[in-house]
Amino acid sequence: MLYDVSAEIIAIGTELLLGETADTNTCFIARALRGLGVNLFRATTVGDNADRIAQAIREALGRSGIVITTGGLGPTVDDPTRQAVAQAVDVELVYRPKLWKHIAARIARYGRTPTENQKRQAYIPMGAIAIENPVGTAPAFIVETGRYAIISLPGVPREMETLLTQTVIPYLQKRYELHEIIKIRNLHAGGVGEAWVDEQIGDLEALTNPTVGLSAHSGIIDIRITAKAGSEAEADQMLAEIEVDVRERLGTVIYGVDDDTLEAVTLKAVAARGWSLACLESGLDGTLIERLARVKNPAYLGGSRIAVQPYALEQALEEVCGKNQSSVALGVALSFAEEQQTVTILILMPQGKDERRLTYGGHPRNAPRWATNMGLDSLRRQAQGISD
Repeated sequence: MLYDVSAEIIAIGTELLLGETADTNTCFIARALRGLGVNLFRATTVGDNADRIAQAIREALGRSGIVITTGGLGPTVDDPTRQAVAQAVDVELVYRPKLWKHIAARIARYGRTPTENQKRQAYIPMGAIAIENPVGTAPAFIVETGRYAIISLPGVPREMETLLTQTVIPYLQKRYELHEIIKIRNLHAGGVGEAWVDEQIGDLEALTNPTVGLSAHSGIIDIRITAKAGSEAEADQMLAEIEVDVRERLGTVIYGVDDDTLEAVTLKAVAARGWSLACLESGLDGTLIERLARVKNPAYLGGSRIAVQPYALEQALEEVCGKNQSSVALGVALSFAEEQQTVTILILMPQGKDERRLTYGGHPRNAPRWATNMGLDSLRRQAQGISD
């Protein structure tokens, strides 16, 4: 029997709403669902209130066949998920002696005697499928109502990940006859704006499968291609066809794919030219030097972080180049004048120099990252022999 394979996630915990705890569970579950070919339509955060959680579950069941909750399965009064799920499907909580035996045994491993309030964790909605927790005391459970499934997992990330991987994913594959896969490929473009990229590939963004979307990251644009197919090979073919089209349209502004970083690609190009690199940064809070140092490429010889005015950048950069005995030097200076931030990028090379001056109009706190990306992309283009 085929079922609705759309899903929603409900992250439960007042600490999430207060910003005290980061919700990493939703991201992990979303990636797992993507790998199963399940469409995730919505993710919601709800505080520790049984009525509000129950309402969120009922609303989710009106839209999707799979509802996954995380959190609220502990032993305390403010762990209301069990009651909320029972309330949402109009059943009672029932005591499961086998679950309590397992919970008590887990607690005993810590050299502690189980307390009466911990017995709350052995109560789950009537008719639910119990999932014992091999790495914690909070059992999970699944409530099936016709074609729907409510899956409640603990909020402790490692516990949630274990139960999702070992039990929930096989359950979903079997019950929903999941034979599709969703794959993503991210192309990275540097030195251009999101609007410019959109002008070049806007028609591709209207596709339904594969889909194409854009994300801007301070001087870098990610072009996300998502394909849903019956096999990994088929998905890869769909991704490859769109990638070829995107690359043909955008050309050399594409510098990498997926895990490629701008700094690694740039240093690889520098090394391929037989160059050695030193850098100087001013006003970037160490961003340029730190990113280059993380790559661990021997072509990078080191850098200096000093305060320098744009007019004095060349002299300072020559000193850094001489100090490190490098053949190439990159200088990026961020300054504030006349109510706007200005970035000066200077590259000294064996064949001469390249200098650019750009203005930045975004949030000041993002300026160092933007300036660093623009500087690295300028060097990448020079090393790869790309003319503007």
